[in-house]
Amino acid sequence: MSSIKENIEIIRNNIAEAVLRTGRNTAAVRLMAVTKTVDDERIFEAIETGVDIIGENYIQEAKRKIEKMGKQMEWHMIGHLQTNKAKYAVRFVDMIHSVDRLRLAAEINRKAEAAGRIMKILIEVNLSGEDTKSGVGKEDVMDLVRDVAPLKHVSIQGLMTMPPWSDDPEDSRPYFRELRLLRDRIAKVGIEGVVMKELSMGMTDDYIVAVEEGATIVRMGRAIFGPRS
Repeated sequence: MSSIKENIEIIRNNIAEAVLRTGRNTAAVRLMAVTKTVDDERIFEAIETGVDIIGENYIQEAKRKIEKMGKQMEWHMIGHLQTNKAKYAVRFVDMIHSVDRLRLAAEINRKAEAAGRIMKILIEVNLSGEDTKSGVGKEDVMDLVRDVAPLKHVSIQGLMTMPPWSDDPEDSRPYFRELRLLRDRIAKVGIEGVVMKELSMGMTDDYIVAVEEGATIVRMGRAIFGPRS
């Protein structure tokens, strides 16, 4: 058994155990393989092991890999997206996790309309207030959701966040819980066209805590592929 297959099995078992502790169904959490700097052969290996979501940070790299590997799995854009790259994103990826401003959403909407599709998006939230992180501030999330919701060619599916780095996974728990509560508050408002089913949160060092707090997509790179070169 390869290390990638072993790693994925360990992750899936950990997710299943965390899901059981919360009383949710195991199918409620999906594993994303984050493939920044990962060579194509190792990505194929993860796909053969059953990974069905690939997360890319850069649209140019996503475009190259999708053209080579095909669309039998979902491709998600998780990195910061410039407005001038929206035209490529709507052609190649299935979901964009990093929408944090109306201008970007409007450009995605315009390009998606031209491409004849509806683009699934997540609103990225900066809960820590760190200047080094992208994302809309938590006090502005509701207004952004309301502003984006009328756009006919984007579909808000939920929220995404990245907590401050820490070597203790428990330090991330308050941020994951806050994102879940924020998602629930938005969902209760019942804004037309807003689904609010996804919580993209949790990575290699804190994904178990994220699942316990309600994550539906966990973004895993190093835990699957090992340290980046």
